[in-house]
Amino acid sequence: MSLKLYTIALLFLSTSTIMKGQEKVKQTAGRQQLGEFAPKFAELNDDVLFGEIWSRTDKLGLRDRSMITVTSLVSMGITDSSLKYHLQNAKKNGITRIEIAEILTHVGFYAGWPKAWAAFNMAKEVWNEEISEFESMKTSFEREMIFPIGKPNDGFAKYFIGQSYIAPISTSQVGIFNVTFEPGCRNNWHIHHAIKGGGQILVCVAGKGWYQEWGKEPQVLYPGDVVNIPVGVKHWHGACADSWFAHLAVEVAGEGISNEWLEAVDEEQYRNL
Repeated sequence: MSLKLYTIALLFLSTSTIMKGQEKVKQTAGRQQLGEFAPKFAELNDDVLFGEIWSRTDKLGLRDRSMITVTSLVSMGITDSSLKYHLQNAKKNGITRIEIAEILTHVGFYAGWPKAWAAFNMAKEVWNEEISEFESMKTSFEREMIFPIGKPNDGFAKYFIGQSYIAPISTSQVGIFNVTFEPGCRNNWHIHHAIKGGGQILVCVAGKGWYQEWGKEPQVLYPGDVVNIPVGVKHWHGACADSWFAHLAVEVAGEGISNEWLEAVDEEQYRNL
């Protein structure tokens, strides 16, 4: 079966359903394309490769399986239409433009620079529509706010999943910063510490986001909402998956102030919010 025919067959991949908390992938391409000519191969393709391996989402999610598949194809130098299909599938399974760029950069050092170049050209095509839509959404969101989005929050990037931005509003008397989250972006669990005073206040100014304290249900945040975060409380906050979000982070004065950054928010739990 040629790669071209295999790619065409993959396009017949239908839907996925949830069975006992596990996402079940249904595939019929093998039987439709090769059922009469190679019935056993068709059976293995539909029922084993997709019906069992890809469907073992309780062991490894579709997002991670897409990353593994893309990495494998690029490493073998396969950068034709079959890779494009799996890049499209990766995008559908939640891999962002920023993440695919980082994945291919990493793969390039191990699998070969020319292979990464070829894969990047295809990835740009797959995510190009998203880039145009992203820029439009960002411009529209900026118009909603009276505060600037600011610059990429590179200083704290390792404590965030996704891209955030920061703009200082006040740096004297009281520190106030406008923090903006792209859709799906959130910070890690963290705790504000202080010997005296301290803590943080969030004043939501645009979009829709989440705030959650450890052991409590997450709460949706809208413009005008205010969250008071005392010291010693483990929490996280960020954007909803389908919305930009911005809040003012107000630093409460105190003595011996510090932040303790902890683990990332569980990906599956976040997607199920």
